[in-house]
Amino acid sequence: MDGFLKNDPISLQKDILYHVEYTVARSRFSFDDFEAYQALAHSVRDRLIERSHDTQLYFKRKDPKRAYFLSLEFLMGRSLSNSVINLGIRDQYADALSQLGFEFEVLAEQEGDAALGNGGLARLSACQMDSMATLDYPAWGYGLRYQYGLFRQVILDGFQHEQPDFWLNFGNPWETERVHVTYPVKFYGTVEEEILNGQKCNAWNPGEVVEAVAYDNPIPGYGTRNTITLRLWAGKPSDQRDMEAFNTGDYINAVVSRQKAENISSVLYPDDRSYQGKELRLKQQYFFVSASMQDIIRRFKDAHSNFDEFPEKVALQLNDTHPSLAIVEVMRVLVDEEHLDWNKAWDIVCKLFSFTIHAVIAEGLEKIPVDLLGSLLPRHLQIIYDINFNFVEELKKRIGLDYDRLSRMSIVEEAAVKSIRMANLSVVCSHTVNGVSKVHSELLRTKLFKDFYELWPEKFQCKTNGVTQRRWIVVSNPSLCALLSKWLGTEAWIRNVDLLTGLREYAEDADLQQEWMMVKKVNKMRLAEYIEAMSGVKVSLDAMFDVQTKRIHEYKRQLLNILGIIHRYDCIKNMDKSQRSKVVPRVCIIGGKAAPGYEVAKKIIKLCNAVAEKINNDTDVGDLLKLVFIPDYNVSLAEVVIPGADLSQHLSTAGHEASGTGSMKFLMNGCLLLATEDGSTVEIIEEIGGRESGKCYLRDNSLRICFLQFLFGAKIHEVPELREKGPAHKLPLQCARVLGLIRDGHFGFEDYFQSLCDSVEGDDFYLLCSDFGSYLEAQAAADKAFADPKKWTQMSILSTAGSGRFSSDRTIRDYAEKSWGIEPCRFPSEFDG
Repeated sequence: MDGFLKNDPISLQKDILYHVEYTVARSRFSFDDFEAYQALAHSVRDRLIERSHDTQLYFKRKDPKRAYFLSLEFLMGRSLSNSVINLGIRDQYADALSQLGFEFEVLAEQEGDAALGNGGLARLSACQMDSMATLDYPAWGYGLRYQYGLFRQVILDGFQHEQPDFWLNFGNPWETERVHVTYPVKFYGTVEEEILNGQKCNAWNPGEVVEAVAYDNPIPGYGTRNTITLRLWAGKPSDQRDMEAFNTGDYINAVVSRQKAENISSVLYPDDRSYQGKELRLKQQYFFVSASMQDIIRRFKDAHSNFDEFPEKVALQLNDTHPSLAIVEVMRVLVDEEHLDWNKAWDIVCKLFSFTIHAVIAEGLEKIPVDLLGSLLPRHLQIIYDINFNFVEELKKRIGLDYDRLSRMSIVEEAAVKSIRMANLSVVCSHTVNGVSKVHSELLRTKLFKDFYELWPEKFQCKTNGVTQRRWIVVSNPSLCALLSKWLGTEAWIRNVDLLTGLREYAEDADLQQEWMMVKKVNKMRLAEYIEAMSGVKVSLDAMFDVQTKRIHEYKRQLLNILGIIHRYDCIKNMDKSQRSKVVPRVCIIGGKAAPGYEVAKKIIKLCNAVAEKINNDTDVGDLLKLVFIPDYNVSLAEVVIPGADLSQHLSTAGHEASGTGSMKFLMNGCLLLATEDGSTVEIIEEIGGRESGKCYLRDNSLRICFLQFLFGAKIHEVPELREKGPAHKLPLQCARVLGLIRDGHFGFEDYFQSLCDSVEGDDFYLLCSDFGSYLEAQAAADKAFADPKKWTQMSILSTAGSGRFSSDRTIRDYAEKSWGIEPCRFPSEFDG
């Protein structure tokens, strides 16, 4: 080969037409938008594969220490726009397509979202992969290739209905099936002792074997030739067992066996309320872990023969407890298959793993019943018992016979259902335990893992989550991207996001403010068009676009938002004409999915839609208030919603949100936050809130008005006391009035909503009543600020200017330096095409 693929418009056209004819198998003289997208995607993939091969060969030659990011979820969203922007050839593709009679934006809309995860943890994984590639770190991502996503959310008569998400129905042009990269994964069976070279060893004889097949997805870095790989595993039946079944004429069992194998990687979040669901979830975890570890160890052994070097060449990152069986699997391989001494294997394992926990409360920590684990993975249960025995014996030497503490710290929980505490296993065996915000890290040290922190304070670190500015500004908000580059005089901020602080000196500049408002208006127009197409509701661009988009959950308090909207509606209805003229108009937007079995969350969705039906059809209210529920909220919808938002709500009961990366995406796009002091909001206040006054916030009774953000509600240390008061806590009149409207059937379905009202008026565990007055004050403060466009725009500019600290680039540098011990390995620039 005399060079790389060329990226001028004529060469790109030729490549697109080649794929139309030979990949999509359509005539180059007649093809539609979807076929054009497929051909376009394959031409982009050619360039990604080219760079991916170069990167992997370079890594192999240099043999650096590599990081392996293990996560059961990756919420990647669409790949086309992100890929061509990171490759630096978006404009060239747009020109090439234009000459063929197509628009790049129209074709980009043909792509569906890759449904490989749900919520913040999964999107965080995707952002971190982008940062690892951009910062040139030698890294791999490992996960599962789910055939069906979480579910497609459909709203019928205001109720959530779940439908399968057939995201792979039309293929996935971004992945490459590696049919030669397969590994056997074992389940069930028995463990027998054998004598090998005069020594006892354990042999696991499985009852079932499934093949894991690799599917590679290239992840390009921005401003670099480096392209790393996200390797996803799919389940296939073992060839040997298939052949045995066919040879005996047992075709039916062969087909059943195939279906069982493929089930392992079929569904994200199997319903684990039943034993079968729990077993499938555990199967998924081990299947993904076993295949990944075999792949990692194979790659290590290609260049090294001594496992003493393993920790010097491999760093393993556990994204929450889902991949924690990797610890036990590495011990099993080193002891049973590589025949290392237990103590030597243990020493190696303790140098490999770094653990990031996303739970906030003890009830959220994963536990696996011993009976289930012993049945599915008998050898692993033995190893866990051995790890725990050695740990507890060592613990006794350190703390004495404090049986309560020994019981709390044990990996094995001796309860009604004897279980393995996966978080304890991960803390014991990892060299670093990471919190994802300062607040979260403090909770880990003082509550969740207090006993472990007192034992190993050096293990615990804080690495505040971040999001990638490439996806959340460059891809989703190109108008803002161009404006930032113009006023900063460089595009370098796309790689070095700290340069955004340079905006601060222009925050009061009238020209910038004018251009800033125009960008916001364009984005609001795009969102308004989507809302009208989706719901038929026309919204005013002069209104404040007020957004809350999150997984629907009681602790995230979408119900508090809805109660506030009802209060606003009730106030407007009781105003005379002159009072209404002073009201700041609002478009309230709520989006998110409720877990299929979570009835309370489903009722909150129904209430939102019932209230929307009432408000949006009330001519007295008109454009002063609209409420819209966005169904099937996903990454590509977020790319429309976030740039168009003026105000973003983050209402978690203090102490319940580990980090909350949604607030960071809104912040980058110049959106102001109305929030409790929870998760990363506290650090956002530190970074942005006190720039003008030198203080984090100014106090005004129970309301805390930040210079740039609107804060309300109980603080973390106040929550236990307020909960203790419980029902004795007086119901605020405003809250009682709103609940009365719901109970009286003002929005219909009064019997259905009865339990929601009872939960608020009863123990009020999530403190909706306690925080209601403070919440309304914060809303009033936001109204007042929005009524001053110049001041609001200045605050918006300063929000973006201070968002650099919340980039995943900073998070990944922290991991690389403080946890993984890896350094950049950049493909030489002289090879750049």
